[in-house]
Amino acid sequence: MRKPVMAGNWKMNKTPREAAALAKEILPLAENASCEIVLCVPTVNFHSVYPIIQNSKIHLGAQNVHYAQSGAFTGEVSAAMLAECGVRYVIIGHSERRNMAGETDAVINLKTKAAIEAGLIPIICVGETLDDRQAGYTNTLIAYQSVMALTGLTETDVARLIIAYEPVWAIGTGVVASDEQANDAIGIIRSVVGKNFGWDAAGQMRILYGGSMKPDNVSGLMRQPEIDGGLIGGASLTAADFSALVHFGDIPS
Repeated sequence: MRKPVMAGNWKMNKTPREAAALAKEILPLAENASCEIVLCVPTVNFHSVYPIIQNSKIHLGAQNVHYAQSGAFTGEVSAAMLAECGVRYVIIGHSERRNMAGETDAVINLKTKAAIEAGLIPIICVGETLDDRQAGYTNTLIAYQSVMALTGLTETDVARLIIAYEPVWAIGTGVVASDEQANDAIGIIRSVVGKNFGWDAAGQMRILYGGSMKPDNVSGLMRQPEIDGGLIGGASLTAADFSALVHFGDIPS
């Protein structure tokens, strides 16, 4: 059985003081959750959030990492730096990073390897735009992105990491893929991982849905056999909404 993961991506929201306040709100609400919980906060908030969650079931996550161990990379943060700050998970290749920072599949692969080498658990994002879906490229694109991100990794590495399927057309729009669309896409990802990196690894690897998961749709999505949790954007910024997602099994279907 794959243990579900609910990872909140706070993006560029919350000052350190606001982040600490939200973490304190989430902390008691996350008690007795049957899933792993991750808060991917802005780097400047590590120092205010980590002391609150470090002895709890909630893990600290980062939103980005550089592939180099050190060097002349102004504004970047290495995997070793993240690990020493208490970070356990790191988002890699989010569509906003691909689009705004021009991150390529090759760069995402390098970042994934760097994260694994530092002992971090990558949350690798793959997904299609609306134009891609309408053109019928969804399956080909997410399969390609997945294989490229994992190239050069061992079966053990692949089994441990996480992939998040994020239909770009559903991020921040309030539009959500149907339960079946999300499950089918994630099934494609698991299949291509199995064919290229081993079926044991594919069976162990957790794959999340990352497109506007909210309290009113989480129950249906999480009933799908291929979906192992969510990469949560807006709904992770309020304690009540995030708590509802973490306790998705308690929501009437």
